[in-house]
Amino acid sequence: MLIRELSSEGLWLTPPTVDDVESITRCCRDEEIGEWTTLPKPYGLEDAERFVTTVVPVGWADRSPIWALRHTPRGHVVGMIGLGAADVSAAELGFWLDPAVRGRGLMGAAVNLVCDFGFEPDGLALERIEWRAFVGNTDSAVVARRAGFLFEGIRRAGGVQRGRRRDEWVAGLLYADPREPADGWPAID
Repeated sequence: MLIRELSSEGLWLTPPTVDDVESITRCCRDEEIGEWTTLPKPYGLEDAERFVTTVVPVGWADRSPIWALRHTPRGHVVGMIGLGAADVSAAELGFWLDPAVRGRGLMGAAVNLVCDFGFEPDGLALERIEWRAFVGNTDSAVVARRAGFLFEGIRRAGGVQRGRRRDEWVAGLLYADPREPADGWPAID
């Protein structure tokens, strides 16, 4: 698959590279990112190197694109977002954001850009994008709800984090769904 960079006002999504290893490592050492993701903990430089040299290129080759969030086209990484292919018509959305830039609407803008790309006929031509998060990750849930994802329920012990099963929230966004805040979510705001 051809690599596509995405952008909107003040936000650039580009594939992460070896030049980003230090920024990625710094961000991924944040306790909140460790609490809500399946990233290794503690997170080291070798984890970031493996991510940019192996995971990212394999993802792009297998219809599972990964982008770094930046304030300028080649600026420091302040977050990560990607679509993991479930099959040819569906993918799972995943993201994290540096705590220094949370609350500014960056992730909401990034989610909209990535979902647009996922649904576009000249993008991935998906029919469904799924969001999942460990129960209690309200910041992630707020972003998904505002992007129009419909809450579908709880998968009991549905996710594994560093060898431990945890309950997951799950929500979905279909191509034809309205892209406005969705009702029916647990109390997250």
